[in-house]
Amino acid sequence: MIHRNPLVILIMIILFSGAHSAMAIEEAPYEVVKTADSFEVRDYAPYIIAETYVKGSFDEAGSNAFRRLFRYISGENRAQEKIDMTAPVSQQSGEKIDMTAPVEQQKSGEQWVVSFMMPSSYDIEALPVPDDPLVTLRQVPARRMATIRYSGFWSEKNYQKNKIKLDSWIQKENLSVIGEPIWARYNAPFVPWFMRRNEILVPVLK
Repeated sequence: MIHRNPLVILIMIILFSGAHSAMAIEEAPYEVVKTADSFEVRDYAPYIIAETYVKGSFDEAGSNAFRRLFRYISGENRAQEKIDMTAPVSQQSGEKIDMTAPVEQQKSGEQWVVSFMMPSSYDIEALPVPDDPLVTLRQVPARRMATIRYSGFWSEKNYQKNKIKLDSWIQKENLSVIGEPIWARYNAPFVPWFMRRNEILVPVLK
């Protein structure tokens, strides 16, 4: 009988999941204008998002909206087409859209708006119409964002701690804030907390 070291197996799973994520997940395109430790100023190119509004706490909103948006990219749309997917290749009724990063969450009045970036291979006219009327498609214009990158749990406490750091850095750099902060998550839920890439992005004046 072969005895496997649980620690070795865990490390292999972590390495595989991290490598797979790095190779398979498209990210929103940007150019770095300035960097300092965990802070950056970035210029983002325009991109398309699928978004939905939900009520609830900071933690609940992300989970509820994620399921709704994931159903859309998994085939709950009006295209009624079958397309091949990679890693693995599969077919299903309804067009399946590649997963991208990050998942974004932003406060909007008494609600949260959560969004997925759509793959760059689509323009807004080519994207399938969502079956769920609570999911909408929108073009995001080019914009400049001040950001902080951090690891750890997807908690409001962790978010607020790092937002204070980013606010302080923005003030120090004399940047003019022109929009509400966005919380971005880049990893799947099974990725260990200490390996997660989380970011807060704040729109600033160019």
